Amino acid sequence: MSGVRYTKFNISNDVEFSTIKKLIDEDLSEPYSIYVYRFFLNQWPDLTYLAWDEGVDKPIGCIVCKSDLHNGVRLRGYIGMLAVEKQYRGQGIAKKLITLAIDAMVEGKCDEIMLETECSNAAALHLYENMAFIRMKRLFRYYLNQGDAFKLILPLTEKSCVRSTFLSMDAFPTNTIV
Repeated sequence: MSGVRYTKFNISNDVEFSTIKKLIDEDLSEPYSIYVYRFFLNQWPDLTYLAWDEGVDKPIGCIVCKSDLHNGVRLRGYIGMLAVEKQYRGQGIAKKLITLAIDAMVEGKCDEIMLETECSNAAALHLYENMAFIRMKRLFRYYLNQGDAFKLILPLTEKSCVRSTFLSMDAFPTNTIV
């Protein structure tokens, strides 16, 4: 392999859309409908990246993310899907895709980044935890196959470490004595 090139998703390129769908469908255990892909890719195309094998100019990996307000008080980035073709694993491609997504979410002023991954996926857990993600919760029977998941969070700002209820000053009107 001569090298790997990384690009942002081009929303006007139907081939890239099909490629992302194919990579995810072949790699992840959870099936996604076309609507899920459209939801992510149409609203947050700038948080989707592809990895290409430059030797054959072929897409070999992708990451699909989003960013939105959580509980009205913090901006939460979310890694929805990550896939790298089996024969390209172990070369740092997934780590680079995650790093590109994290950098974009930091630039977008996210307070934290969240994701879920299967409890049985030791490689993914190792990768994310080595990138400072913290296991927050076990989600029992989370997937369609009845598999459990871990919810992981990467805190980026102080806001991420404070409970949402304590961040919402609207909950305590200024003229009320507590």
